[in-house]
This record gives sequence, C-alpha cells and structure tokens, in this order.
Amino acid sequence: MKRLGRGLSAILEDAEASYLKELPNSGVNEIEIDNIIPNPYQPRKEFSEDSIEELAISIKKHGLLQPIVVIKDEDKYILVSGERRLRAFKKLKKDKIKAIIVDYSKENLRECALIENIQREDLNPIEIAIALDALIKEHGYTHEELAKSIGKSRTYITNMLRVLNLPKDVIEKIRNDKISIGHAKVLVNLPEEKVKEVVKEIEEKNLSVRDTEKLVKSLKEKNEEFNDEIVEVGYKLKKLGFKIEVGKDFVKIKLKNETDLEKLNKLLENSN
Repeated sequence: MKRLGRGLSAILEDAEASYLKELPNSGVNEIEIDNIIPNPYQPRKEFSEDSIEELAISIKKHGLLQPIVVIKDEDKYILVSGERRLRAFKKLKKDKIKAIIVDYSKENLRECALIENIQREDLNPIEIAIALDALIKEHGYTHEELAKSIGKSRTYITNMLRVLNLPKDVIEKIRNDKISIGHAKVLVNLPEEKVKEVVKEIEEKNLSVRDTEKLVKSLKEKNEEFNDEIVEVGYKLKKLGFKIEVGKDFVKIKLKNETDLEKLNKLLENSN
C-alpha cells in the first residue's frame, strides 16, 4: 500500500516553494471560492472565530502569503489544506482565492487530510488520536509506519491511541482542555472506576501531572488489584461495547442481553 504522508508533504513543499520563488505560474491558479467544496474528511471540527478574524485582517493588509491546496473534482475543487485561509477569504467576501492544484485522487483525500492535520501543532489532542486511529483502521498503517510518516516516536502513537480507551466523559474533558493530555497518559492504566476518582481529584485540587502520578502510584500501592495488562484487556473489551469489571487477576464480562452473547461468540469464533 502506498503511504501518502511523505508524498503529500513533498508535493506541498515543492509547490509552495515554487510559489514563493515566483516561478511562472508554478501550478498556482485563482479559482472561484463558490467552486470549492470543504474537505468532508477534515478531522478538525472546531475553528476559532477570533483566529479567523485576525487572519482576515492580516490578509486584507498583506495579501495571501500562502495559497490553499485543492484537488480537482469534475467542475469543482475539494479543499485539502488551508481551511482557515478559505474561511478568512469568505469573511472578506472575496470571490476568488489563489490555490495549488495537486494531483491526488478523491479516494486518497481522507488519508491526505488526516496526515496533514496531525502534523499541525494546534490540533486538539483527541482529534489527533482519532485521526491516528483512522489511519490505522482504514488505511492499514502499522504503528511503526505511522510514526515515520508524521515524524513521531512509536511510543507517542501508542500512548495517544490508548487515550481513546478512557471513559467518554473523560475524553470530553481532554477535548475541552479541562484536563491535559499529560494527565490522560497517567490515567490509561487505571480501571474505569479509579479513573473517575482520580479525575475528580485533579479537578477539585487542580493537580499537576506530577501530583497525579504520585496519586496514582499511592493508589496502586494500596490496591494490589492493578495489573496494567489486565486493565488494557478490560479497556479493549469495553471499547467493543461490553460492560466489564476488572479485578486483581481477572476481567469479568457482564452480558446485558442476547446481543452481547452473540457478539462474544462471534469474537471467540474469529479468534480461532
């Protein structure tokens, strides 16, 4: 399978370098904004209106310093990179915008968008984790391949993905900056009931990551039932939709109905 991370990056770098050097045309066109379709696979869901307003003011004063990137789709264009710039142009009520048209297929668009966004520093950590998960599940990346594509360590990939195993309400707290990704990485080896207990302490006492590590360590010393591998299995089963209970040396699956029983049987059959 072709990996697009480096390929897309190289295309963007070459095209933008040519543009900045003002080479003849260099693949840059002015296209109608009304003909641009937002990327349906954009992993970033929230955009700061204040940030877009500031960008619009800057563009009005200095012009567009870096074109957006699109792919051609019949008589329309699909946005690959530059949604903030496009939104700023719309705010300025502009009709056209400079764009680099790259030679990528529509089928590759989701992979391109995921890679391009993961490499941005201002992406929400949960959005990054979801994008990493999608690249692995939908595009067949291994942790090692993905680490190389985005310039991160394999440990970084694994840790970010494990955050998605946390309870949904805790994931929302990370998404909304109520607790940090550093706190989250400390929580991933705890059973769900203990996670909620520790999160409550973090919020009520404004614990730092270091303080949280000390708290979790003290809990483990008091409760020998913690076993990282067993907890990890419990999280995986929970992610599959099972209600589970984790103990010192067991994971108990609580079957709520016939559907759960069928799901478990299917899971066991597939493991053979």
